[in-house]
Amino acid sequence: MNIWHKIRGIAALFGIVINTLILCPILYLFVLLRLILRFDKAQVALSKVLVAIAETWIAINNLIVALTSQIKWTVSGMENLDRDQWYLVTCNHQSWADILVLQRISNRRVPFLKFFLKQELIKVPILGLAWWGLDFPFMKRYTREEIANNPELKGRDLETTRKACEKFAYFPTSVMNFFEGTRFTQAKHDQQQSPYRYLLKPKAGGAAFTLGAMSGHLRNLLDVTIIYPPEAPRSLLAYLGGAMRNVEVVVTQRVVPAWASEGNYEADPAFRERFQQWIGELWEEKDALIASRLEQR
Repeated sequence: MNIWHKIRGIAALFGIVINTLILCPILYLFVLLRLILRFDKAQVALSKVLVAIAETWIAINNLIVALTSQIKWTVSGMENLDRDQWYLVTCNHQSWADILVLQRISNRRVPFLKFFLKQELIKVPILGLAWWGLDFPFMKRYTREEIANNPELKGRDLETTRKACEKFAYFPTSVMNFFEGTRFTQAKHDQQQSPYRYLLKPKAGGAAFTLGAMSGHLRNLLDVTIIYPPEAPRSLLAYLGGAMRNVEVVVTQRVVPAWASEGNYEADPAFRERFQQWIGELWEEKDALIASRLEQR
């Protein structure tokens, strides 16, 4: 990545920060109204206004990135999407740029993407309050040691998240979950002894947790595969500054099996094995897809 890529990447970051500082106060105003007007119709109407502001923020960010990166996009599988449906979205995770890629291809094509966030992220300056106002579900996961020391905590993380997701029933939502749980690096791949060439092992428990928390609302799966140029760095600045000249995105639309949101992943070994097999098959297909696309280049 040369100096001009870095300069353009920094310029894009600066533009995104300015965009955030302009739109967040407007968003906060409607968050305040939601705190005051507690009846259901006002809550739903204001939630839609907040989503419209967030989608405008993403649209402007996309324009900024287009100006600084000039990426050639190849996107397939986005036909016949419906903004009136609920979607579970997953993707291979390689870079901080992945989220911007997902927002670029999905904005105003499917319901607004919402991510499960760690409870601690609510403290992030400016964005933490925005995520809270947009009803991003904040998760507090308990370790086995914490549950062993305090058995009353068992199941509380799922119940807390389920309550946070209740608002999603009012209007369609897309829920994003990186099944790998962390960004791909060769060191992590080797440490895991991953059976896949281009992917880390998926954390099936996280996917089961998400589907269970949503109580059957997520019936459609958008399985997204991002393929960056193999010779280009995969940093955020490389994406923003144009060091990645071509980005391919393949979206596979799937139906979430009804059984996948009805079992107890922690307590039912048969369900756990079935769920792991389902996710493993998806990951085998994704790994083969990445291999075939890279071999064509």
